Amino acid sequence: MPVHVAFTPDEAAPAAVGVVVDVLRATSTIAQALAAGYERVLCCAEIADARELRAELPDSLLGGERQAIRVEGFDVGASPREFLDARARTLILSTTNGTRAILETARRCDRVLLGSLLNLSALAAAADTDDVVIVCAGFQGGFALDDAYCAGRIVQRLSGERTHAAAASVLLAQGFATALDGLNARTYGPPGLEDDIAFCAQEDLLDVVPELTGSVGSAARIEA
Repeated sequence: MPVHVAFTPDEAAPAAVGVVVDVLRATSTIAQALAAGYERVLCCAEIADARELRAELPDSLLGGERQAIRVEGFDVGASPREFLDARARTLILSTTNGTRAILETARRCDRVLLGSLLNLSALAAAADTDDVVIVCAGFQGGFALDDAYCAGRIVQRLSGERTHAAAASVLLAQGFATALDGLNARTYGPPGLEDDIAFCAQEDLLDVVPELTGSVGSAARIEA
């Protein structure tokens, strides 16, 4: 199978390697957390699942958002800038789109990696096979321009033959002079994320490649 891009998780076809992209902000945040020294990130689809895990794991930090607002009672939100230093061994994370996309991709792909601009080169090197699907987390189940832009940047680094969707993502990425322009082109989501967008637009800041390594209860376990 050639290199393919699924613009929403529901479109993802089975593949040897699935690369999940939620550039604003989950996959960027997870990469930053692992680079900062968190040993693992446990990704939960539901807030209740995240709270239950927090009660079971004393050396953990509970993070997450809904509609880009920190969940009430959580220790932190989901900004990558909140994870410049490790404050626990384990980060438990639940987000609006990204953690759900990770869990959905895990059902369809043999190996799951997380991609962003922050780890662009390292991710592309790890995912350069002839059977890879890049899965955009999207926005509330629909197309997200920022994720499609990031997917196109990843496809540019891969050597495999491209599907029409992968070729379209490259053409989209080529339409922007800078990564910041590409991420700022989105027309959805709340205001007030300017600092996070600028952070997530940095390229090759990190050399970690977050990867699904198993599960803890209903949560996906992600490690570097």
